Amino acid sequence: MATSVDGTNEVATRRILIVDPDALVRRELRTACEQDGYEVVEAESGVDGLRESEDQKPSLILLEVTLPDMSGFDACREIRKSDNSVPIILISSRSDEIDVVVGLEIGADDYVVKPLRTRELLARMAAHMRKQRVESFDSSRGRLEFKDLIIDVNERRVFRSGAEVDLTHTEFDLLSFLAANAGKVLSREKILNTIWGYEYPIETRVIDVHIRNLRRKIEATPARPNYILAVPGIGYRFTNARPGS
Repeated sequence: MATSVDGTNEVATRRILIVDPDALVRRELRTACEQDGYEVVEAESGVDGLRESEDQKPSLILLEVTLPDMSGFDACREIRKSDNSVPIILISSRSDEIDVVVGLEIGADDYVVKPLRTRELLARMAAHMRKQRVESFDSSRGRLEFKDLIIDVNERRVFRSGAEVDLTHTEFDLLSFLAANAGKVLSREKILNTIWGYEYPIETRVIDVHIRNLRRKIEATPARPNYILAVPGIGYRFTNARPGS
């Protein structure tokens, strides 16, 4: 059993897929990951990355945005068509807001800008791979019901007006946390520490983009949300109904 940089015990055989055309970057990431107890699979192109993702079933994917044969955004979209649970961290030297927003909107869980700070990246990876990342809501309820929205906590399924809503792992955790604390104002810091599970600085747009994605999926009119309301200068509040019995 290996001990990660954040002090938690991680299973030594957890598999990381690194998709990056730069051999030096792959080598540096492989060394850091293996020292932290992970098994590593490498790919240098989008096509290879998609194949390895399908064949190797990694626990987490580190995906470079700039690939020789396709955009890392396109690769992320393809992975999400068949797998909504594997955490995907986009890595890139591009820090423009539009790149970060696009990456998160297509289903990535996180976006890290190069040059990479290894210890921070390892901490983010460990946080994303924890099986139980949301501990503060009462999972014993089993189901949270709000008007036309049902959240099945145990089965990790969400239904809106009877139709199942397709959420990523992070989106489900975020929605469950907000809904379980319905009526409470939750700060961005509280959301970050609970859902992302680490205390390294993160830009608020990461949280805000995930909130926007959730609104598009669960709100009848995303521009005028009924469930997830912004509290200016603080964070967000889930409202408009009480959990069903």
